[in-house]
Amino acid sequence: MNSSFQFFPEQASATAQHVDHLAIYLIVVATIFSAAIFMLILYFAVKYRRRSEHERPHATPEPMALEMAWSIIPFGLMIVMFVWGASIYFEMARPPNDAMNIYVVGKQWMWKTQHLEGQREINELHIPLGRAVRLTMTSEDVIHSFFVPAFREKFDVLPGRYTTAWFKPTKAGKFHLFCAEYCGTLHSGMIGSVYVMEPAEYERWLAGGAGFESLVSSGQKLFEYLACANCHRTDKPGRCPNLVGLFGKPVLMTGGENFTADEAYIRESILNPSAKVVAGYQNIMPSFQGLVTEEDLLQLIEYIKSLGQKPESASPATGAIPPALERRGTAGGPTSRSTGRRPEAQKR
Repeated sequence: MNSSFQFFPEQASATAQHVDHLAIYLIVVATIFSAAIFMLILYFAVKYRRRSEHERPHATPEPMALEMAWSIIPFGLMIVMFVWGASIYFEMARPPNDAMNIYVVGKQWMWKTQHLEGQREINELHIPLGRAVRLTMTSEDVIHSFFVPAFREKFDVLPGRYTTAWFKPTKAGKFHLFCAEYCGTLHSGMIGSVYVMEPAEYERWLAGGAGFESLVSSGQKLFEYLACANCHRTDKPGRCPNLVGLFGKPVLMTGGENFTADEAYIRESILNPSAKVVAGYQNIMPSFQGLVTEEDLLQLIEYIKSLGQKPESASPATGAIPPALERRGTAGGPTSRSTGRRPEAQKR
């Protein structure tokens, strides 16, 4: 095929070929049936045209074989489409357990990405070749859509909700990143690049991020700064649940329901704690809505996820004030620097 024209974008992920094969099947089926239908319309329009005012149509038999054929054949083709499409959907919806995690926050009009090691990027994403990458995405304002044509990945990014996507890059290089959902006057400028690098090159890039602190370490500092440890104690029973080993486990609520403690559950517990109250505890935790940013929430979530894991997964906190909160100042903040705590900051 001429390099100046491509019917499909280049394939740079493990699922791109599967998506293209399904798309080609749909195009071929649609083309054949569209051509056949239009040809039959013209043929029947000529053959069965009315030749005189007094002509009356003759009764024609109804062949059962023909009726069965044009019912069973389209049904079979639709079943193939459904099964094929469902298999690709389930493949794209289930990230491997060993996938590396990266957080993405959409904002008018930029993409902000955070690596677990602490590196932050704007409108760029560096990832290693041949390794599965899991993206946890949310928006600060309106609906965006994370679209990388070469990976055949397009997922809506919604405010107040986490969207998960994953892909495994199979080709090194630079690939376009777009917002595929109209999000405001500068929507066309919300573009970026995904850099797929050789593993050794990616490790060098990762090691060159001096000055960045891991999300676990930043989340631990924020957790202590917000005085969350006053109620979520690990050394003895506290007024709120122990968070060690919480992530991924079912949690029993006061109403008898069970919810899995995933990213969405932890986020809701921080911003709207009264929505789900753990059985055996009172609804005493205040809301941190407006006091923490989306980046702060991701740091807290990553720290809570690390609790109960190996000690080396989290760096010890130094007690420093997180930069995001220090920029906001302490006036009206969730804690007091003089005491290091706020009595009503009780977390369940």
